[in-house]
Amino acid sequence: MLEKTSAQKMSLGDRIAGELEEQVISGGIPAGAKLDETAIAAQFSVSRTPVREALHILCGRGLADRIAYKGVVVTRISPARIDEMFEAMAELEAVCGRLACHRMTMSERAELQKLHREMEGLAAIADSSAYEALNTRFHTLIFAGCHNTDIIASAEALRLKLAPFRKYQLGDAGRLKRSSLEHQQIVDSILDQNPEAAESALRRHLISAAHEVISRRQDSAEMKPEETQ
Repeated sequence: MLEKTSAQKMSLGDRIAGELEEQVISGGIPAGAKLDETAIAAQFSVSRTPVREALHILCGRGLADRIAYKGVVVTRISPARIDEMFEAMAELEAVCGRLACHRMTMSERAELQKLHREMEGLAAIADSSAYEALNTRFHTLIFAGCHNTDIIASAEALRLKLAPFRKYQLGDAGRLKRSSLEHQQIVDSILDQNPEAAESALRRHLISAAHEVISRRQDSAEMKPEETQ
């Protein structure tokens, strides 16, 4: 098998990581399961190099642990842990939103409105993949709008850790529409330069996302016994 450029390897590693992340979060790969490099490489018809990169990404996001003499093992993710991570993200985004109310430039405000309009259209046709891509840009723009380097760095670091969970909760058409409505409240608050409303809207939005993740995971777990009968 020919190995391509390092950029292509990283892209492949990211893709494999994305698929593994979805299986881990949904419970398709259970907590405690070993993520075997050779088996995963065979599953995706790739060499072990991009698989190692993918497993490194999973470990970095807290979805797996590298254990001596065992290898890489899937971490147990409890509802309480999901709540905890999203609570931290909610507080960081609330701060970003509050500061962005008075610090966002006119061009940043215009871009936020434009993104929201595009996402409304995607939610209406249930295009979760395209919506998720713009969702990252939407929230990143709010981070940038606070114009505080240290807060932005903290928010970005936690966003990367939560990325697979945020993607997972957008897999339902109903959630896309609810997310879009929540975004409308966020955009209105920032454009109205209402810091308190922006904080509240962003907290509600992230808490709603956490509840969606937990609910979907529970639904998935309840379906599995029926599927095996």
